Amino acid sequence: MYNIRFESYVPKPNPANSDRIVAAHYYAAWKKGAAGLHEGFDDLAEEFPDRTPLMGYYDEENPEVCDWEIKWAVEHGINCFIYCWYRKLENMGKPITVEDLRCGHGIHEALFNARYQNYMKFAIMFEVSPRWGATDERDMLENIMPFWMEHYFKRGNYLLIDNKPVVFVFHPQRLANESFESVESQKATFDACRDICRANGFDGMIFAMCNTFLDKKVADDAVARGYDFRFGYNAGYNAPVDMYDYEDDIVRRQCELYRQRLAIDECRFIPTASCFSDSTPRFSQRWRDLGYNFYKSRRWYLSPENYRRVLEGMKEISDALPDDAWGKKIFMIDNWNEWDEGHFVAPSHKFGFKYLQAIREVFTDRGNLPDYRTPQDQGFGGYNTSWKTPDFADFCRKRLENKD
Repeated sequence: MYNIRFESYVPKPNPANSDRIVAAHYYAAWKKGAAGLHEGFDDLAEEFPDRTPLMGYYDEENPEVCDWEIKWAVEHGINCFIYCWYRKLENMGKPITVEDLRCGHGIHEALFNARYQNYMKFAIMFEVSPRWGATDERDMLENIMPFWMEHYFKRGNYLLIDNKPVVFVFHPQRLANESFESVESQKATFDACRDICRANGFDGMIFAMCNTFLDKKVADDAVARGYDFRFGYNAGYNAPVDMYDYEDDIVRRQCELYRQRLAIDECRFIPTASCFSDSTPRFSQRWRDLGYNFYKSRRWYLSPENYRRVLEGMKEISDALPDDAWGKKIFMIDNWNEWDEGHFVAPSHKFGFKYLQAIREVFTDRGNLPDYRTPQDQGFGGYNTSWKTPDFADFCRKRLENKD
């Protein structure tokens, strides 16, 4: 039976057990108007119906939506969301409020009001590309750290490793080139942040740098600047041409790149596995006018089965690392919900739960029974009050009629 509500709310999660942190990058851009650079689901509604989330388009600030995501993630072994954290450019050097964040709704409106929030660890990835606000030595200690401490670190589900809150940094070259006067001043600032954490009952603080360069000088510089380990937002695989075949080569190459990075810095690099890359919705002139070069990127896909092979290969490599290697502690998933940039494992009309099933098979003991009923199957849904709602059946019919 379908569309009959037997429960009053999202069914309680039944988490899978894993022996490590399995963290998925989370791009919280799916509240109407929040992204600023693009129109969210409205950009996908007519031309890319296969990218429709399985729950349908949704208002991401809704805590009930977040509870579905938490349920699906933890039932398949993903136990941490890493939220992109953007500070508005005009806020640099000033005290921070929630209103000074871009896409802050994902954490502050959705996650922090979700019934099942404590089933999921979360962390932030500080986005410091030139479009968003960065920091400097004084601002980091006087404005950023107090905000992070009050709103994030002291919550029971913030990601701690060895009682140390973890912060990921994206576009770290801006910090190196603009924010700090020297390598030594950046490390001193990071160390001062660690002291602040100790004064608040933690045992320090962990900084992670987004950088996948195969360059020992870069790896050594990261350590000198105070970073604890490096990671990638994706696997760092760039196809030479559009590749819809040759999946064996893509599997091999992702694992090979991970080995090459470990050869440079065995203990301070963690794996990120990518399922596919297809940023076609961002190939437009509008994106090029904004300074993005997505139109130059190459598209490639892995089947869920071959994605599982990447996960298995990277896990096998990680399991053989020394006990103190970061790659033994954290495995990163690219990506939960990059719907338009084109890499996501969240349940979709195109792939269903298949990528999540691959993650569960590789990283959990499979001792649980995931719930594969959609919200609509259970009488829930209607999570979209903001986005376009095309009649997909009519849209598909028109496409067939106009097909050559």
